[in-house]
Amino acid sequence: MSERTITIEKPFSWKRFIFQWEWFLILLFIIINIVNSSLSPYYFSVDTFLNTPMNFLDKAFLVPTMMMIIVLGNIDVSVASTVALSSVIMAVTYNVGLPMPLAMVLCILVGSFCGLFNGLMIVKFKELSPTIITLATMSIFRGVAYVILEDRASGKFPEWFSFLAWGYVGKVPFILIAFALCAAAFAILIHRTRFGRTLFAMGNNATACRYSGIETNKVLVISSILTGLMAGVTGLFLTSRMGSTRPNVASGYELDVIAMVVLGGVSTSGGKGRLTGPLLAILIIGFLNYGLGLVNISAQVLLIILGALLIVSVMILNLRFNKRHQKPIPAKASSPAAKGV
Repeated sequence: MSERTITIEKPFSWKRFIFQWEWFLILLFIIINIVNSSLSPYYFSVDTFLNTPMNFLDKAFLVPTMMMIIVLGNIDVSVASTVALSSVIMAVTYNVGLPMPLAMVLCILVGSFCGLFNGLMIVKFKELSPTIITLATMSIFRGVAYVILEDRASGKFPEWFSFLAWGYVGKVPFILIAFALCAAAFAILIHRTRFGRTLFAMGNNATACRYSGIETNKVLVISSILTGLMAGVTGLFLTSRMGSTRPNVASGYELDVIAMVVLGGVSTSGGKGRLTGPLLAILIIGFLNYGLGLVNISAQVLLIILGALLIVSVMILNLRFNKRHQKPIPAKASSPAAKGV
């Protein structure tokens, strides 16, 4: 009696390839650049596309890890407060005598600890939504920053510290190189490792993963630690860009980052998405903001435009995902020579 195996084949489809969400984002980015070029005759230049991202790439470091959290079906609204607390502690410890390199390491460690705290709270109190937990820690972390620094600013950093945000390697901004390396590392982690596959599996059905022997609590904690770590990195670049810090820095960053991830096509219900989309969304929102600044349009108008984009994108994505679920992939019985799942 010959052995039978079941393989699931997903044949290539030009229709599916053409209607990928990323193509829509590329088209949207092209339209934004056309509009921006009509606002300024000096817009289209290599310097514009290299230097403009220096103004918004600090928050982009939060995007890959926020994608991981949303793929899990959770959300973290405390990242901006973690950035603020990490930045404040770095500045205060430096000004009391800690060498700047050690203060920078401490900044990343503080962010990682905040992420660890979030992760432990989430796995310990499963009856509470991660949104509620991170909403509470958002207030706690920001409050601690205000207790430490009150309403004052802290700075007086060494001159070389500004290189993080404003320095160049050749003609390329250092922050652009750093983010490209970071994005490549997280692309491999999310899409090419067992840990990344576990994220998507848990986002689709965490209960089934747990009963399959996957250490779901461990995955949740690691994801939270990585999110806190990148918040610390964001604190470094943001403080370098501003030259000083206050307890209210990075206000609204959590909403911007979540918007970038959702606009990038990551499903808010978890289990679906590719990092390519959020990376394109970073450029779309960043250059959209830059274009509105060319004509002195207020930030409130940007919020309205961004909100409309998010509503439209979520509606379209929900329709795509629901339609896809209504068409099951046919299973094909194969011979023993066929590849197993």
